[in-house]
Amino acid sequence: MVKILVRNYSVHGMPTDQYATALRERLPDHEVLVAQTPAQERELVTDATVVAGGSISTELLDSADSLRLFAASSAGYDHLPLSELADRGVAVTTASGVHGPNIAEYVLGAWLSFTREFFTARRRQDEHVWHSFQASEFAGSRVCVVGMGAIGEAILDRLAGFEVETVGVRHSPEKGGPTDEVYGYDEIHEAVADARYVAIACPLTDVTRGLFDADVFETVHPETVLVNVARGPVVETDALVNALQRNRLGAAALDVTDPEPLPNDHPLWDFENVLVTPHNAGHTPKYYERLADIVAENVRRGAESGEWDDLKNQIEP
Repeated sequence: MVKILVRNYSVHGMPTDQYATALRERLPDHEVLVAQTPAQERELVTDATVVAGGSISTELLDSADSLRLFAASSAGYDHLPLSELADRGVAVTTASGVHGPNIAEYVLGAWLSFTREFFTARRRQDEHVWHSFQASEFAGSRVCVVGMGAIGEAILDRLAGFEVETVGVRHSPEKGGPTDEVYGYDEIHEAVADARYVAIACPLTDVTRGLFDADVFETVHPETVLVNVARGPVVETDALVNALQRNRLGAAALDVTDPEPLPNDHPLWDFENVLVTPHNAGHTPKYYERLADIVAENVRRGAESGEWDDLKNQIEP
């Protein structure tokens, strides 16, 4: 029997008990516990085989003598002590894929809201003004998706019925993908040059940090609608603000920013053509259900084989 410790870490405000319940339903032959206090967590982790949660500290690792798997609750893992986990022989998995459907809906919703001028309509409704306005059309556009992992692919899946031309950007363009064209990150200018809609859904790495800089904002079409659901630092904030001030960008929907949280006096709050959401595009009531599917499958693999490798969403240290 495997002992699984679920850290008391809520995702988007959803109670951790929901996650534990979902795991128990899928793993009835294993023990799933939730630590309610830091002291209880330090006690329970000593013989836990699996720890599930948003993060894990080196201090907690020092007490985890039996730990074989840390199952992160997020798709990103740059915040984890990867070298310490590797030194202890602990496998690490992520929540990659859990966010795909809901974040893809966010991206499509943002694109369509700006295209059909829903924000203009809302402002005029607030003012009780019956005043016709012009809108655009999404069909027939060139759409660029930067990052072709689970989220990028979910976005592209949902574009199938919109009659658009698609462009993908990925680390290894030679792998191809479900787009009309595929470029590498070093070809970002070619990828975005004629795109009217751009979604950033790539991981934050040394290569992608600052990928959207002042030069890229000179390349994009001035009517482009940019959506960032990746990480704030993929976009150079000052360059973004400058582009908006100079009408070098049609609109932006930002679920992530740099800095984050966005200070309340930041200029990005005040642009009429910018939508800011507090890093919650990933929220879905099905989050824990999807995450539990991944973790339960990995626990079964590890328990049956005794080897905690070749797991779903496992990352290299």
